[in-house]
This record gives sequence, structure tokens and C-alpha cells, in this order.
Amino acid sequence: MAESAQTPAGGTDACMSTALRKEYLAALGLESWVVRTPASAAPQVASAPAVAAVPVASAAPRPVALKGGAADAEPAGAEREAAYDWTQLRERVAACTRCGLSATRTQTVFGVGNLTAEWMVVGEAPGAEEDLLGEPFVGRAGQLLNSMLRAIGLKREQVYIANMLKCRPPHNRDPLASETAECSPYLERQIALVKPKLMLVVGRIAAQRLLQTDAPLGRLRQQVHAFGASRVPLVVTYHPAYLLRDPLNKAKAWEDLKFAREVSARG
Repeated sequence: MAESAQTPAGGTDACMSTALRKEYLAALGLESWVVRTPASAAPQVASAPAVAAVPVASAAPRPVALKGGAADAEPAGAEREAAYDWTQLRERVAACTRCGLSATRTQTVFGVGNLTAEWMVVGEAPGAEEDLLGEPFVGRAGQLLNSMLRAIGLKREQVYIANMLKCRPPHNRDPLASETAECSPYLERQIALVKPKLMLVVGRIAAQRLLQTDAPLGRLRQQVHAFGASRVPLVVTYHPAYLLRDPLNKAKAWEDLKFAREVSARG
């Protein structure tokens, strides 16, 4: 858990062997992408906005955090968590009854990984397997996420992984706005404790809620957004569970991962 996340910050495709990269891309179903040269992706990265900048296109979302961010007054809930350390925060989440999800969960799903990670991966909410095991991104979606991270030179243990919601919505339905509002102080405190240099947000729901926008995921991709008062660079891509249902978008996810790695290197 304490392993450093320094390796990929300035990483390039040369940081791992061709055979190893081929293995990781094969796990993503993208074997043919091995033959593409790094220059093929250069125009997209080169044209990306600076890390500190916010996209100015008319369709770009307003780069604000959830409650408690730079654009909103901090609510009482966030104030209660503001001084908590990891142990106190974990205990508070485990005992949480702020919304109705507490009545249907098996257990809360707090988060896992390097507590001082440079990268923080944020998803929407736990699924059935996560609810049973108490850990985010397990099962097939978790395995694919691990492969996605390895493909850009990161191990699961090097990042910190969390969800917006700490309890599973019944039947994996979309989180209600009220549920997100009640749970957001927990995620905000996790972000404050980790102090990531980059947030990789996976999935439409998580991206829209964190950026407070209704823009489709396709318009949020390949841009550098800024989250919270500390304006953490935030990059959006597809959720691994979605990629399992629609493998044709794995190529786009691979471009997003390379883009995120380039943003991290610039930071």
C-alpha cells in the first residue's frame, strides 16, 4: 500500500518491454495498437489544454467540485469530516446512515490503495461484488481496470481507488442526487488526504456528478478539468464495466489513458 507512484509520472512507452506491453494491451483487446507508433497519438496530446487551464469551448462543463469545492460553500456535513484522519473517516463511513442505502447494503466500500498516491481513480458506486467484499473495483471490471492501469505503467497498489458512493444502490441503479450529496463529503475528505496529482474519473455518472454537468461523456473526454479548491487535474474515461459491455470503445479508453499519462507527466 505504501509503494511509490513515481514510476509513471514521466513515463513513456519505453518504460516496459514490448512483450509486456503487448500482454497488457491484449488484456484490453487492443493487440493491433501495439504496432502504432507514439507519434500517431501525438497530435491529440499536443493539442490538449494545459493542466492548470479549464477548457473554454462552449460545450465544456463548469469545472467545479461537489459540495465543499471552490465554487460552493462548504456544508455542515463536509465540515464534520474536514479534520478526520484515515482511521476516523473509515469508521464514520462504516457507521453511516445518512441515506436509505444504509438499509440495503451488505457493508460500506471505503476505498483501497496507496494513501499518498499521485493518481486517484474515482468511480460511481459499488456493485454487487464490491458490496460483498468491501473493496472497490473487484471482479471482471476490477481486472480490466488493473489491466488498463498496467498498460500505462501503473500497478493497482500505486493508485488510490474510491467511488463517489460508499454503498451499493439496489440493482445497480444510478445514484440519486440526494445520495451523492450525502456521500460527497467522504470522497472530498479522501481526496484531501491523498492529495493526488491527477484524478482519473471513470464513467458518465461519476464524471457528470463531480463536474456538475449534464454533458455527455464523449464531450468530457480528452480534456483537463479542474476539481475542487486545489484544482486537481481531472481526466475522464469510460467505466471498465461499460467497456466489458461495449469492447469497441476500448480503443478510445486507451487514448484517454495515454492522455492522462501525458497530463500527469506535464504536472
